[in-house]
Amino acid sequence: MKIEIWWIGKTFQDFTQKGYTEFLKRIEKFTNIEIVEIQEIKSQSQAKQLKSLEAEKILNRLKPDDFLILLDEKGKYFTSVEFASYLQKKDNQATKKLIFLIGGAYGFDDKIYERANDKLSLSSMTFSHQLIRLIFMEQLYRAYTIIHNFPYHNE
Repeated sequence: MKIEIWWIGKTFQDFTQKGYTEFLKRIEKFTNIEIVEIQEIKSQSQAKQLKSLEAEKILNRLKPDDFLILLDEKGKYFTSVEFASYLQKKDNQATKKLIFLIGGAYGFDDKIYERANDKLSLSSMTFSHQLIRLIFMEQLYRAYTIIHNFPYHNE
């Protein structure tokens, strides 16, 4: 199974980029993973219009058999162990490509919600889309260490 993490725009916080890059290197030891940065739309458009334009870019990149998971405040909550189990099930189901999508500053357009196969919430709190990149990468790494019985996660 290939995992792709998609997000809108460049990472402009140095500490965030250093952190997720470190976790990316660690995750690569366990699975095939790639980060896909979708070019930010520079526009003075209203939030709704901007989300719609971002949705077009995202939908044009998706293939019909891609399994799309939104990182969204309305998504499912998992413990780290439950998330590891979720990933393992997707791998066992022979999911070809698992895409985790981190939205832009205004979230997702309705067209993205309609296309999504699942939604995952990392917290009921709101975090910047920049910081979520680092937080999610750490949780993804943690999940793979749980799956492979690698010493990192403590229960």
